[in-house]
Amino acid sequence: MLLPRLYFQHFTSGSFLAERNGELVGFLIGFLSESRRGESYIHFVGVAPEWQGGGLGGYLYQLFFDYSRAHGRTVVRAITSPGNAGSYTFHRRMGFDVEPGPVAFDGRPVHPDYDGPGLDRVCFVRSL
Repeated sequence: MLLPRLYFQHFTSGSFLAERNGELVGFLIGFLSESRRGESYIHFVGVAPEWQGGGLGGYLYQLFFDYSRAHGRTVVRAITSPGNAGSYTFHRRMGFDVEPGPVAFDGRPVHPDYDGPGLDRVCFVRSL
């Protein structure tokens, strides 16, 4: 897994790595919002394919939820691509609600052009 260095230089407090025998098997990059003082945001998550389905992703999310609560945050936000059914299902299983969007893709509410032209996203919110 290739992660840009800036994440480890500027987002270390809310980020978590999982290693097995010295190899990276999962990570979560998150941060406390500076603009929305009650919120935190999960930016980037990955779990090695052979580790998916075993609870590692949920564990990383739970670490971030605990970190967010400890810093007075009451809301966590995240996004995914409309076509990423696995991510959508995972976020719903982790207790995220889906924010209504003006259009839908396979029954999932979508925010068109959320990250720029043609970069549609599904937006999640979870109360802590």
